[in-house]
Parts: sequence; C-alpha cells; structure tokens
Amino acid sequence: MHKFSNCVIAYHGCDRKTQEYVITGGAFKKSKNAYDWLGNGIYFWENDEQRALEWAKDLKKRGKISDPAVVGAIIDMGNCLDLTQRESVELLKVGYELLLLRSELSGIRIPKNHTINKFGDILERDLDCAVIEQIHEWTEKEDLEKYDTVRGVFTEGGEVYPGASFVNKTHIQICVVNPNTIIGCFLPRANSR
Repeated sequence: MHKFSNCVIAYHGCDRKTQEYVITGGAFKKSKNAYDWLGNGIYFWENDEQRALEWAKDLKKRGKISDPAVVGAIIDMGNCLDLTQRESVELLKVGYELLLLRSELSGIRIPKNHTINKFGDILERDLDCAVIEQIHEWTEKEDLEKYDTVRGVFTEGGEVYPGASFVNKTHIQICVVNPNTIIGCFLPRANSR
C-alpha cells in the first residue's frame, strides 16, 4: 500500500455543462466502462491541463460532447495503488492470477486489451480494467484498506522524433475511486476566458 504524503493538481476533460455543474458544487460522474484502464472511477490527468483539453476536444470530434472544457482538482491521493511503484506492479500480478482463477471457476472468458489506432497503442484496456477491479474486490473481501486512487503512466501516440522512445501523448493518469479524496475543484485560468 502506498500512502501519498501530499496532494496533487489534476485536470478532468469534459463538456462545458459538466464543468459548470462541478464548479458550482455538483459531483463528478464515475466512469464504469469495461475499457477504463485504471478501473472504475473519475479520471484525471496529473498536472496536464493541455492533455485534458485535448481529450475533451477528441470527445467533441466523436460526437460525445458539444463544448470541450476542463475542470481542475486538488486531490488527496490517500491510499493509492500507484503503478509507478514496484509493490503495486507486483500486486497487478496477484490481481491477474485471481482473475484467471475466477475465469476457471466461472467459465467466463478473460477480457482482452485492444489496439485501436495507427500507432499500435492499446487504448481499449478491458483486461487491465478487469485486473484492477479484481484487486479492489480482493482488498474488500480480505478486509484490507481500500484504495482511494489508482495512478499510472500511459504511453500513447507516435514517436516525438524518428527512433525516439518518447511518444507524443505520454501522461500520468489518476483514477479517483473514492470521491471524498477530491478536496476541491477550480476553473483553470486558460478555461476562464
């Protein structure tokens, strides 16, 4: 278990109506898609307002929203399943083994991750989501401290330059499982115009 000793600033890409709703005291809606790579929760980009706005603009292109916007948040990471830490990565293996066992006992197939863009990025992460959710279920069943947040590095997009290991849309994403860890929300200056 990894306790963060500080808060982080993060950004949520959304529609302008959602932005106004949250800024005036409304609650974020949890995402519960099978492909959400960090499991069910509220998704943020850590310290990356630009990437959050790019996401919102992409949602507009796909007809999901009409007016792209961003909400800033101060998040107390609390008990974090931090996938940049070795012990959390080891826990992923446990989650996968539990998922395999569940599959064998129930006869339900294990989900798979899918590549869906020209760069070969794995963007629909059904398997990863199932593993994270299995970890949450296991911690609850074993009466262990629940995770408030999940944090991971996501590599996405083409090479920054030919032969690079760096890619254009690499970011740190946070999935807030416990909404009480969101200390407050704010309207980013770039979005207040």
